[in-house]
Amino acid sequence: MKVLVVGGGGREHALCWAISKSPKCKKLYAAPGNAGIADVAECVDISAEDVKGIVHFAKSEKINFVVIGPEAPLVSGLADELGKAGIKAFGPSAKAAAIEGSKGFMKDLLAKYGIPTAEYGRFNEPDAAKEYITRNEHKVVVKADGLAAGKGVILCHNKNEAYAAIDHIMTERAFGGAGDEVLVEEFMEGEEASFFALVDGTHAVALASAQDHKAAFDGDTGPNTGGMGAYSPAPVIDQAMHDKIMKTIIEPTIKGMAEEGCPYKGVLFAGIMITDQGPKVLEFNARFGDPECQALMARMKSDVLDALLACADGTLDKANIQWNKETALVVVMAADGYPGHYEKGSGINNLAAANAIEGVTVFHAGTQTDGDKIVSSGGRVLSITAMGKSVKDAQAIAYKAVDTIDWPEGFCRRDIGWRALDR
Repeated sequence: MKVLVVGGGGREHALCWAISKSPKCKKLYAAPGNAGIADVAECVDISAEDVKGIVHFAKSEKINFVVIGPEAPLVSGLADELGKAGIKAFGPSAKAAAIEGSKGFMKDLLAKYGIPTAEYGRFNEPDAAKEYITRNEHKVVVKADGLAAGKGVILCHNKNEAYAAIDHIMTERAFGGAGDEVLVEEFMEGEEASFFALVDGTHAVALASAQDHKAAFDGDTGPNTGGMGAYSPAPVIDQAMHDKIMKTIIEPTIKGMAEEGCPYKGVLFAGIMITDQGPKVLEFNARFGDPECQALMARMKSDVLDALLACADGTLDKANIQWNKETALVVVMAADGYPGHYEKGSGINNLAAANAIEGVTVFHAGTQTDGDKIVSSGGRVLSITAMGKSVKDAQAIAYKAVDTIDWPEGFCRRDIGWRALDR
């Protein structure tokens, strides 16, 4: 079959890499793709957010199946438009993607169906949000309601920081229209983990667990980013915790979405805080996490295309997803200055040598070709993914590959996997 993957980041490179191995995939395209994706798919110059352009291309090339990677085209209704054109797609409808597109929608859904999460308030006016902060004694987290590329969440250690966060989002318009409304949430203490489930509207199948590293610098310091590294499996999610998350969070969420008239199909990504009271939802995302997806694709032994098709076809109850028992660990190399201002166009060398290290796959995110050179074109640029017998083993292999790459204008965290090692 002909498959089109929408997106051009590390997540989409990992999906293309895994899908390209399926015997069902006869031709693979990516829109827009990147320099690494070009090794396994034909890249087409269409933005991931160009809904009309993608639908037109899918129709003209007689694409059988479209896998939508990023959140923005999902929230814009790409899956709906493909469906109207008679093209099968992996990803939720725009109505269902509101579970990520609007944090207010998501929190109200959790409250209505008794799904554990932090206390919260929703506000479309700065003074009302500040008044709520003044009345509450606990530390808070301030979140832009809409999509903010993973950066619209501000952890506040005191009231002054919380007031400043409200001004930053609502008055200074740091995230544009995504900050028309804010949520103010109770700050939850605990250990964070990423939990993924494939959903076909009725059935849910849990994927392997993972743990992300959001902060820019070692020791979980610095500003929040889209993710600086990850590993799978996450030791904090043992079998008992896995079962509890499925029973108290994933299954009631899927049931609630169906009852709200927006049945969910695709991958449901739950950001979970493991608290003393049990697992609670930090957020839901309507797509694979990045860089968690890279770790999951590296570990998946079964045919990923079969699993994604089962979501679209409503046959997940018949799916049999198998995993490699080894650990996968991902180190993200980013451009100096990220997540703030960074330069593009710097040359990256020795990628082939890094890729040749046993157990290593280098997934590209913000890269493009310039003649016969690979150059940076984004903030998060490479996802160095290593397989090993343990977190310690995978970590050592990943950093060996990082140190092989010659890119003076880049940086990475040197402590990916520290929580698992501490355990």
